[in-house]
Amino acid sequence: MTRQPLSLRRSLASALLLAALLFSLPAAGPTLAQEQPNAPQATIQLQRVASGLVRPVDITAPKGDRGRLFIVEKTGYLRIVTIVSGVYTLLPTPFLDIDPLVGSSGSEQGLLGLAFHPNYASNGYFYVNYTDNAGDTVVARYRVSSGDPNLADPASAQIVLTIDQPYTNHNGGQIQFGPDGYLYIGMGDGGSGGDPGDRSQNPGVLLGKMLRIDVNSGAPYAIPPSNPFVGPGNPLDEIWALGLRNPWRFSFDRLTGDLWIGDVGQDAWEEVNLELAGDPGGRNWGWRCMEGTHVYNTSGNCPGDLSVLDDPIYEYSHSDGISITGGYVYRGSPNSPYFGHYFFADYAVGSQARTLHYNGSAWVRTDHTLAAPSGQSLSVLTSFGEDAIGNLYATDYASSTGEVYLLRLRPVTCVVGNYDLNGDGQVTVLDIQLAAGDWQRPDFVPDYDVDCSGAVNIVDVQRVASAWH
Repeated sequence: MTRQPLSLRRSLASALLLAALLFSLPAAGPTLAQEQPNAPQATIQLQRVASGLVRPVDITAPKGDRGRLFIVEKTGYLRIVTIVSGVYTLLPTPFLDIDPLVGSSGSEQGLLGLAFHPNYASNGYFYVNYTDNAGDTVVARYRVSSGDPNLADPASAQIVLTIDQPYTNHNGGQIQFGPDGYLYIGMGDGGSGGDPGDRSQNPGVLLGKMLRIDVNSGAPYAIPPSNPFVGPGNPLDEIWALGLRNPWRFSFDRLTGDLWIGDVGQDAWEEVNLELAGDPGGRNWGWRCMEGTHVYNTSGNCPGDLSVLDDPIYEYSHSDGISITGGYVYRGSPNSPYFGHYFFADYAVGSQARTLHYNGSAWVRTDHTLAAPSGQSLSVLTSFGEDAIGNLYATDYASSTGEVYLLRLRPVTCVVGNYDLNGDGQVTVLDIQLAAGDWQRPDFVPDYDVDCSGAVNIVDVQRVASAWH
């Protein structure tokens, strides 16, 4: 797989520290052997981090913001959970309230997605995806207020894109910035059942597609020149990929840049699609010609040769669930046995998470029971999310008051001697920069404390530097 460098914060202090380490500081002690992780367990412990929510459907955080989680409530609110020394607190005042703009009467309508601009720390921009009171999809840009980082400015709204929706279901709703800095928008096929308008394979409509736009150029956006269908006529220039039914949810692997899509099936099959980083786009994931790898309806816009369609890497039948919830590749701790595993779930299968990992010859699925603390339960897992350092969270939509849980995937105890801090398989200057960036921070990343002293200090940075070959 193509690996793309992580975007790293480089301060003057980090640069000076790195130079000092390499040229003047005394050498660190001998390199310690890396502990080998245990095999994944059948049960994953949960920690409830927020309750009293109204139909939570998404979780995210701005890049580099370790102190907050942002939760999307389907009715039209963005909520903030603060994180201080491992204590999570739900703030009573919403970050943004657009309830009057949001139509959420349909079971799949509402405020569905949130994405922070990669340069949010400097420009304050974030983007939301919602269905409006006419039932159509709206992607809009907002800005944080000038006086309070926990309040957005509702008057800053700028509509980026509006897409007509013929039915109330299959709205997609996920938006994310890719490693390339472009905004990706997952669109369902327009709804009803069986894609009666044959929209997913129609290159002249945006429904049933993955879109990619440049929000840093144009008004309200520009088309990335490397989009696969740029040119006059159809397919439309915004289209990155086609053949999706209802992508609930998609994500980018924060280490490799690979794009993962959980696409909800029709009557029989659920699927996971994988597009490797560096792919030129233009993939056709097959719907409605195919449901997973199985022929569904080859009339209309389907190609004469179905072999040109792209297969999922994994599918499961409706004997094993009825509606996939796509997730994330876990990159929170390279010392975790779950590192590099793709997490997903099914709407109908209660407190369970499923993982996929490649064993060198095939994709292997493992099922895990999600165990909440006594008296609590995760009833219906509707979405996964990541915080700024890669911890995974899950939303519970069906409880009497909506909840968000942390999946406790990090090792219970500190792991000594792993100097590959980003988990890319080698110790490089990138790992040194990660440790240097956390030097003397009170909210350090646990994995950067390579000697398990309880802090990231000069010794940790020295040890990582000495392991750089």
